[in-house]
Amino acid sequence: MLSAIGLDERHESAYRALVSVGAAEVPDLARRLTLGEQDTERALRRLERHGLAAQSSARPGRWVAAPPGVALGALLTQQRHELEQAELAAALLAEEYRAAAAEPAVHDLVEVVIGAAAVSQRFLQLQLGASQEVCALVTGNPVAVTGMENDAEEQAAGRGVGYRVVVERSVLDLPDGITELTAALGRDERVRVVDQVPTKLVVADRSLALVPLTSHTAEPAALVVHASGLLELLQGLFESVWEQALPLRLGASGVGEQEPDAPDGADLEVLSLLLAGMTDASVAKQLDLGLRTVQRRVKHLMELCGVSTRLQLGWHAYERGWVARERPE
Repeated sequence: MLSAIGLDERHESAYRALVSVGAAEVPDLARRLTLGEQDTERALRRLERHGLAAQSSARPGRWVAAPPGVALGALLTQQRHELEQAELAAALLAEEYRAAAAEPAVHDLVEVVIGAAAVSQRFLQLQLGASQEVCALVTGNPVAVTGMENDAEEQAAGRGVGYRVVVERSVLDLPDGITELTAALGRDERVRVVDQVPTKLVVADRSLALVPLTSHTAEPAALVVHASGLLELLQGLFESVWEQALPLRLGASGVGEQEPDAPDGADLEVLSLLLAGMTDASVAKQLDLGLRTVQRRVKHLMELCGVSTRLQLGWHAYERGWVARERPE
C-alpha cells in the first residue's frame, strides 16, 4: 500500500511492526519480521531516510516509529506536489507538440517502423491513444499483430471507444477466429465480413493510421501515417470496404426481442456465416454443430421466409432486417 511513496513490501512490514509496538530494538524487530538483523537494520535505515523511524536518543540501539499521521502525511503531500509538477510538465510538452505539429514537415507525416516487436508496440499505442473510434481491416494471415487478440482493444472498448472492423472470410476459418469475433461482438464492436480485404489497416480517430509494408525480408515493417491527405485516402478506403461488407452476427449480438415466427440467435449465427461465404460443413465445424443440424436450421429459415432457394433466403433475410447493414439503435 505504501509503494507509491517508495517503500517496498519489506519496508512497509517493518514500519507496520514498529508502529504496532511503538519502539523496539533490532533483535526484537527482526524476530517479529522473521528477518536477519542486518536486513532489519537496513530496512530501518530506509525508513529513517523517509522520516518514518528514528533512533532513540535516550536508549541507543532502540528505534522509535514516527507518528503515521504526521510522517505519511508529509510524504503524501510531497508526492502530490511532484505529481502536480509532472502534470504541468506533461501539459507543456503536449502544447509544444501541438504547436510543432500545426505545420508538420512532409517527412514527419509518415514514419517507418521496422521489426515485429516495434510494429506490435505501435499497434497497441494506436488503440490505447484512441478516444473515439478505431477502424480496422483484418486479414487471415497475421504477422506482427495477431488479428483481434489484443488486451489494448478490450481496454479501449471498455473506455467507450467504438470499433468498426472488417475481416476477410479466411479469418472465420482460423482456429480461434469465431471465438475472438464473438468476444468482439460481445463488446459491442461492429464487425463485417468480405471475401478479401485490400490490405491490413488500422485507423484511430481519423488522425493516425498503421499500414503494413509488403516486404520480401524476414523483418515485418509498417507505415505510421499522421493526419494528411494520405490518411484521408486510407480512411476512404476503409469506408469503401465497410460499405460493401456484410454484417456478422454471432451469439447474442444484434438479437433483440423475438417475434413468434422470427429466427433465434443460433439461426442468425448460421445465416450470418453462410452469407459470409462459408459452406455448411465449415459452419458446422466453427459453431460445433452437426452438419444435419445446420442444414435443418437452413431449411427452417427457408420455411419462415416461404422460399425454396438459398439465394431467395439471403434476399428475404435482408428485407426482414435479419442481416441489416446497420445495427438497430
